[in-house]
Amino acid sequence: MECDCDYVTTNNEDLPAHYDNCRVMWPQMNPGKPFPKNSDGSIKLPNKHLQELDVDILYHLGLDTHNHDLPAMFGDVKFVCMGGTKHRMREFAQYISEVLNLPNKGEKLVNLTKHSQRYAMYKVGPVLSVSHGIGIPSMTTLLQEMIKLVSYAKAKDPIFFRVGTCGGLNIPAGSVVVSSFGLNGNLEKTYDVPVLGKTRRFPAILDTRVCQEVHSMASHSDNFGTYIGGTMAADDFYRGQARLDGPFCDYSESDKMSFLKTLTNLGVRNIEMEATAFSAFTREAGIRASIVCVTFLNRLQGDQVTPSKTMLTEWQKRPMIIVGRYIAKYCEKK
Repeated sequence: MECDCDYVTTNNEDLPAHYDNCRVMWPQMNPGKPFPKNSDGSIKLPNKHLQELDVDILYHLGLDTHNHDLPAMFGDVKFVCMGGTKHRMREFAQYISEVLNLPNKGEKLVNLTKHSQRYAMYKVGPVLSVSHGIGIPSMTTLLQEMIKLVSYAKAKDPIFFRVGTCGGLNIPAGSVVVSSFGLNGNLEKTYDVPVLGKTRRFPAILDTRVCQEVHSMASHSDNFGTYIGGTMAADDFYRGQARLDGPFCDYSESDKMSFLKTLTNLGVRNIEMEATAFSAFTREAGIRASIVCVTFLNRLQGDQVTPSKTMLTEWQKRPMIIVGRYIAKYCEKK
């Protein structure tokens, strides 16, 4: 069995030898599960029921397999970059077009999902920039249709990113965190979802090599720090994140601080609302993925986001810078 890693960086001997979805590694890490890729590197969807459909309607994207030539539209996609708001992901698409110096970088971006009126998706070269809303339900709706989209498009070895914002733990506001794992509200590295009346648990672990590769894109000349660490994904913005400023609060400040310190002792660097599901579903699909977020505050020092809008807008560009360097590195190599 030969390695089929499509390496992005090759000049660091300290990195793991393979990606988790390598043909060599998959049987060891996923015993009994079929290999999730076709011979050409495209994603092989495990749901056999899809083969019975005459047409698959990707409802929330406003696309389908009959009226749209998905391989022609998206077959060259290498990177799927997802983030919360439509505005941010439009801005990210514009930024990437400039980073890659694409011929059409000055042209008006077209929202490819405008007919769905739910999300926004822009394509610039080999990059799809897509909004996913806030929280796991909204994000996973988009994520699962994006997994089907890249499979139907026969995109080769796609890499998924979540580019977002978060609350930091014991690191300065404005720092960037590259997630190594997701942690749920019960402090477990799983995404738990009820299926047919029973709770299913999916490992929320991200590819170690990808994580370290992305982190290596940080530069000493950056005016911000970039950290690797775990990410807690809360199901609620207030009590679920141990805040004291929500409409309901039935715990003390000392309870809050004890919980946040427990998180830091577990290696958690930040808190957001999508990491466990994003980690679990990309891993189940055999897709390399990374989460790169900027912290808007240090939760050990408070609960409210107090920096100015101008500063927050500048900080939101920091994950884009790190991910942009990674994408540029791949494109330069190719």
